[in-house]
Amino acid sequence: MRRSFFASSSFHLYLRFKRAIRWLLPGLVVKRWMLTSGLGLLIALIGASIWADLRPIYWVVEILFWVLGFITTFLPKTITGPLVVCIGISLLVWGQSRSFESIKQALGSKKDTFLLDALRAKRKLNKGPNIVAIGGGTGLSSLLKGLKRYSSRITAIVTVADDGGSSGILRRELGVQPPGDIRNCLAALATEEPLIKRLFQYRFSSGSGLEGHSFGNLFLSALTAITGSLETAITASSKVLAVQGQVVPATNVDVRLWAELENGDRIDGESAIGRSQVPIVRIGCDPSKPPALPRAIEAIRNAEIILIGPGSLYTSILPNLLVPEIVAEIQRSKAPKLYICNLMTQPGETDGLDVSGHVRAIEAQLATRGITKKVFNSILAQDELNHSKLVEYYKSKGAEPVLCDKYDLVNKGYNVYQASLQGQKVTPTLRHDPKNLALAIMRFYRKYKREK
Repeated sequence: MRRSFFASSSFHLYLRFKRAIRWLLPGLVVKRWMLTSGLGLLIALIGASIWADLRPIYWVVEILFWVLGFITTFLPKTITGPLVVCIGISLLVWGQSRSFESIKQALGSKKDTFLLDALRAKRKLNKGPNIVAIGGGTGLSSLLKGLKRYSSRITAIVTVADDGGSSGILRRELGVQPPGDIRNCLAALATEEPLIKRLFQYRFSSGSGLEGHSFGNLFLSALTAITGSLETAITASSKVLAVQGQVVPATNVDVRLWAELENGDRIDGESAIGRSQVPIVRIGCDPSKPPALPRAIEAIRNAEIILIGPGSLYTSILPNLLVPEIVAEIQRSKAPKLYICNLMTQPGETDGLDVSGHVRAIEAQLATRGITKKVFNSILAQDELNHSKLVEYYKSKGAEPVLCDKYDLVNKGYNVYQASLQGQKVTPTLRHDPKNLALAIMRFYRKYKREK
């Protein structure tokens, strides 16, 4: 029993010593400021001593020599020297570990996360690429969940054309821009406690007037009314959720989508477009040329990689490309532009479209606005999906896997990358796995950097 106790104590002492030594690793930007502080303290003490006519220094030196002489009368120098060194190092390690433990508690770090590891992770994320992700819906939020593992410099540019569900009700009754997609992106990039994120995503299941609304939608709508703009409300919410990056609406005006169908009919509203049973020829919006937010333009201008998608083609991706300034800035950017295609077709929106079909639809939409230059030059698509009950279930609902004719796209001048984006775990929905998707994107970006 005693041996087990001593072994456990020794092991914990070893771990503490090992963590303390890790503070000496480069790149933490901590040691240099600690050294600067120590040097400042020493200079201040010297200044105070000079001010006091140097007498305190003489007294300290005399006392120090007297103590050392007194100790060496009992113990030889070969024992005294190492003993004093060990005591000094022990006090240094103990003081350092206790100091940083206090800092960790003051900052409210998680109990199972060491401050050193948090600092190293933060440092790594700050060095990540400047990423701009353009889209909306669940596709964009899934993408952001994976990307925040690689960078803290992320900007999500989100469509604000939603007019269905909770967002649509708040939009009609309060006159605010739809907050739903923005709420999902804020939650995806949040680093705050899980309970806060759950609260933000909580949807009321009962209550007169509350049923169907999410707390985050109500919160953003209230902040918009208080601050006067959705952009300011997003900034305030980002602080509450400790968002890693920023979420920016594509425009700050009230955008209404419309679609022209193959049979010549026209339908209005994002929710109606998503339910269309007739192939869509083109979409537009009122006003026809909504202005972009300056923060969105600035983010694209500074981007090191621009991502378009995944998400519903006509209701999440193309609405962002209806903002002329965003399209123009993407085309001017020298950063690599990657289009991420969906895994499955969406009944009513993309029936029968393969990856080439999705790309043609985007090109055709831009051509109706006089834009012939490509918006993106690279495509990320799913490898052939394996047969599964989930795939069969989606097929029964009218969806099909989005197939990729790589050679056809390459002949058209696109760089095509394929990867397993679905994930290995059994899930209730057939969507991109955040980890696999982010990993494939980072591999693409690293390959691009090597080639350049």
